[in-house]
Amino acid sequence: MFHQARQPNLADRLLPRLSAAYEFTPSPEDVLAYIYAILYSPPYRETYAQELRIDFPRIPFAADGDIFRQMANLGRQLIDLHLLCDRSNTAGVKYQGQGSDRIDHVRYDLSSGRVSINADKYFEGITPEMWEYRIGGYQVLEKYLKDRKGRQLADPTRYIHIANAINRTIAIQTTIQHLYPSVEQHVIPI
Repeated sequence: MFHQARQPNLADRLLPRLSAAYEFTPSPEDVLAYIYAILYSPPYRETYAQELRIDFPRIPFAADGDIFRQMANLGRQLIDLHLLCDRSNTAGVKYQGQGSDRIDHVRYDLSSGRVSINADKYFEGITPEMWEYRIGGYQVLEKYLKDRKGRQLADPTRYIHIANAINRTIAIQTTIQHLYPSVEQHVIPI
């Protein structure tokens, strides 16, 4: 009963149409990664902002298999970042200071790139783009700390990983932004 095979939640016609167009068969995970990349495309979000507010997203599938693969690869990278599977710190964010880890306040200093949590402790290396990055209506790095205000910051390393994920997400979104027009040049009718 509990050992049933996984079954993709895709329309039956999708994979055969993609296979016919690409001359290879994308896996359901490839399709998920591609969709994830499309949904993180700034031009897609801007163009279809109104539709995204009132309905389910409509995903344009590029007719070019190479573009599909590139977008799926970018989507995979985003998924790994957002699940915090990639624990590198290429952004160079550090937790500094002495004393208590209690979050008394959350303040961002643009000139120093520091986010202070109290009079003595702070994170450094936070760029304005990272600080301003939003998901939905929330500023991620600010909300994470504000939700924990008045408590001890149990895992500063997690905040560093989140900041790094945001930094890398911004870079990947720039790549997606340049690639996305190629997606809509020739779309597979699904």
